[in-house]
Amino acid sequence: MTINLFQTPEFGTIMETHLSKTLAYLFEKDQEFAIVCEIRHVTFFPELPLDISETLKDTVLFVLSGYTFQSAKIEQGIFSFEAGFGSENFGSTVSMPILAIKQLFVEDTLAVINHAEVASKVLSKETLAQSSMEALLNNPKNKKFLKKK
Repeated sequence: MTINLFQTPEFGTIMETHLSKTLAYLFEKDQEFAIVCEIRHVTFFPELPLDISETLKDTVLFVLSGYTFQSAKIEQGIFSFEAGFGSENFGSTVSMPILAIKQLFVEDTLAVINHAEVASKVLSKETLAQSSMEALLNNPKNKKFLKKK
């Protein structure tokens, strides 16, 4: 099935690179833009008040202009920016893995569409370390490598 190709780590890497380079190009050209992303992969710091967070749908549109655009950055595969929410303009830093961006618009033009899933590319260091330790402990011959306390 073709859709499975879009869920491979290789395709995730291609899309992450494409999105990163597109975002860098837009920053370089000082071009404001909008993104559509999956809210389940988005974090807010500080957390949004309940009356605001309850209004967010599964997929949200963020328009990056003015100060929000100026605050946007990419660090270690994470896209973040500062934004104000609600009638009181509650300030929060919005962060997400780059692959959480599903669409990117410049004015009215769809510039990028992303079919890759965040899970296809992102594995936390903790998960990788735990998997490595489990693999090590599953082989009885490896006990000699463990320190005795």
